[in-house]
Amino acid sequence: MADADPQIAPGDTEAAPAPPKRRRWRRLALMLVVPLILIAGGVGYWISLQGKVSTDNAYIKQDKVSISPLVGGTITGVYVKENDLVRAGQLLFRIDPEPYRIQLQQADASIATAQADLTALASDPALTGADIAAAREDIAYAQSLFDRQKALMARGFTTKADYDAAEHQLQQGREQLRLALAQQAEAKSKLAHGAAVPGENPRIAAAQAQRASARLSLSRTEIRAPMAGRVAGSTRLQLGQQAIAELPMFTLVGVEGTYVEANFKETDLDDMKVGQPVKITFDAYPELKIRGHVSSIGSGTASEFSVLPAQNASGNWVKVTQRVPVRIAIDEKSPRALIAGLSAHVTVYTDGRKN
Repeated sequence: MADADPQIAPGDTEAAPAPPKRRRWRRLALMLVVPLILIAGGVGYWISLQGKVSTDNAYIKQDKVSISPLVGGTITGVYVKENDLVRAGQLLFRIDPEPYRIQLQQADASIATAQADLTALASDPALTGADIAAAREDIAYAQSLFDRQKALMARGFTTKADYDAAEHQLQQGREQLRLALAQQAEAKSKLAHGAAVPGENPRIAAAQAQRASARLSLSRTEIRAPMAGRVAGSTRLQLGQQAIAELPMFTLVGVEGTYVEANFKETDLDDMKVGQPVKITFDAYPELKIRGHVSSIGSGTASEFSVLPAQNASGNWVKVTQRVPVRIAIDEKSPRALIAGLSAHVTVYTDGRKN
């Protein structure tokens, strides 16, 4: 039958479209839920930032000492090499000591010479007063002759020549006495002790000081480590190299006293105090976390200690947030080597909670 309704199989039935009202509710729910999730996430993130400040402008610092010889000379012995770990007092290298041994021998000779001169001065006839006594005897005799000639001259029984000769002899005696007294004073001055070196002759004291200086220079031909550390930059430390006094030969990086210097923004310092706990991570060791604490807060911004401090007196001044160095002390031993200069990330818990 052509006009009859066609038979539709049960499996061929098409799904009826969802009512428009349900779609509107779903769209409305998404419009409400997504902003709420974003707001909740933002609030949670803001809460997580409270009570702490962090920076990645931080680096490992270690004590460094430039090893410089205090005397010059040829290097005759090298006992360390690059990256060697040395202990305090360990011999690092040696400078040829022979020139300084010769200086020490010369100083000993100077002391001996000064002592011999002192002995000779002590037996100087001028110190005995014999010349002074003889001069006084001559004066007494010349005085008696002059008095006699003067009396005779008054009575006209002598000549003018004899009178003048007696007067001249008396004058010579007086001059001889003055000379003997001056020589005695000079001899005593050579044996005198200065106020700066009581109880010691100045010439001997000078020779002994020269000997002490030579001995000190000789002892400085052995250069030893002032602290425990690791050798760095020792390319100039070679046998036969001419060492120049006070010119650095290499650097000794200390193995103790490692710390982190973190440069925080000035706006992060409001709640920061010395002693607050710190968490430290390192770019070189992503899995490593070390505890520390705020050791000190810098007394000036980094720009204040730069070679050319910023001058903000011009009319086109632009305000820039300053950085303040904060020293972070490390509270635990690191299982990995903390190399000077490595980058670090520092988080300071200003609310005091443990990291």
